[in-house]
Amino acid sequence: MASLNDNSVPPYGTPKVTNPAGADCKAGALALSPAPPIADTGVDWPTGAVFSAVTGRPHAQAATSRDAALDYLRSFVTVLVVAHHSVIAYALISPNAAPRSPVHPWLAGIPIADAGHRLIGFDLFALFNDTFFMSLMFLLSGLFVGPSLARKGSGSFLRDRGLRLGAPFVVMALLAPLAYYPAYRVTAADPSALAFWREWLSLGIWPSGPVWFVAVLLGFDVIAAALHQFAPVLIETVGRLASVGRLRPTGLFVALMLVSAAAYLPLRALFGPESWAVVGPFSVQSSRALHYLVYFLAGVAIGECEIGHGLLAPDGGLGRRWFQWTLRALGLFAVYVAMIVWLAPGRLANGLSPLERQLILGLGFVLCCGAISFAMLAAFQRFANTPTPVLTSLSRNAYGIYLLHYSFVMWLQYALLPSAIPAAAKAAVVLSVALAASWATTAALRRIPAVDRVI
Repeated sequence: MASLNDNSVPPYGTPKVTNPAGADCKAGALALSPAPPIADTGVDWPTGAVFSAVTGRPHAQAATSRDAALDYLRSFVTVLVVAHHSVIAYALISPNAAPRSPVHPWLAGIPIADAGHRLIGFDLFALFNDTFFMSLMFLLSGLFVGPSLARKGSGSFLRDRGLRLGAPFVVMALLAPLAYYPAYRVTAADPSALAFWREWLSLGIWPSGPVWFVAVLLGFDVIAAALHQFAPVLIETVGRLASVGRLRPTGLFVALMLVSAAAYLPLRALFGPESWAVVGPFSVQSSRALHYLVYFLAGVAIGECEIGHGLLAPDGGLGRRWFQWTLRALGLFAVYVAMIVWLAPGRLANGLSPLERQLILGLGFVLCCGAISFAMLAAFQRFANTPTPVLTSLSRNAYGIYLLHYSFVMWLQYALLPSAIPAAAKAAVVLSVALAASWATTAALRRIPAVDRVI
């Protein structure tokens, strides 16, 4: 079992230990919203799952419920990722999904499309997920970066992140052909493994599937470490500004929307919403690269203060107003869907130019992403703070589930192509089996001490 220092910041946002007592924001930030200090050693989390309170520490339970909520939210988003990949083969948009390579249809954004079994509800589900879930994952990933940098220093922090992010990325990228092979078999004239391997080597790139996120997160960690090393005052200043989220979450939301729009809209106008930048095994959606960085750095800023002193404070305004945030998110998403329909290609849309359409839809994406992310944070802070055995197991294995699920999803979708069962039944089978298989595989792999230290 790894030490607490080895596992103090998990791959994408799961807190392993609370912030050290010296990691508070500087004086002035805390004066805005005074709160008792959160216990740093009053927790016990030997397997990296859920905090458990230690008696004798007056605020240990507050830290427990808060960090459990964040951990369960991260696990929930992981399940949404599995569900997203499981259902898009049965969405109506599948045949029109923008391919990453027009020469190789099996490299499309949706590699396997079950043309005979579609359900429009999956389009809405996929759109809802795509609007927020990776952005929220980057925000969650940044929450505990600042305290870890303060405790370890930039060098030790990057070595740990290189192990926990870089090593899994390399392994899963090397195994990526196993996930793409069934998609190749659907359209290839020669479906043999040898023909697939020859075509794979001719691509000029090395598609890595969903683990693109892991590589991008490692790059963002490098940026955070550089800021910590060369501009620590900047991080502290932004952290103090972010601490207003405890009493005024709407103010923090507006600030995040302004910065996000400034980062996203120009790139969307330049590249469009669907293009990807790919170099070897590394890829990122071109229009969202800076948008994701903004959300990651927002997480770093929110976490610069003790989590209990800012936006995610147990008695803060965000959790208390979870219902209002949920209504805002659902309302904005409904408006966003209406905008997509109104501005769809082929419609006159009141004579708007293509650029104007992209900017309007881009603004809708920015607002929806922020509203849904805040609503998720609020709802989980309010309700998902009681540990249960199933959720504990899910949270312990969520990183491995994210890494492993794609191959299971692709092979299951391929195996079900000849079946005549309805689209909803196919999606349910793929999701349940892929989630269970990746969950069980991760749990088995984590019995190996060296693997457990990484995932």
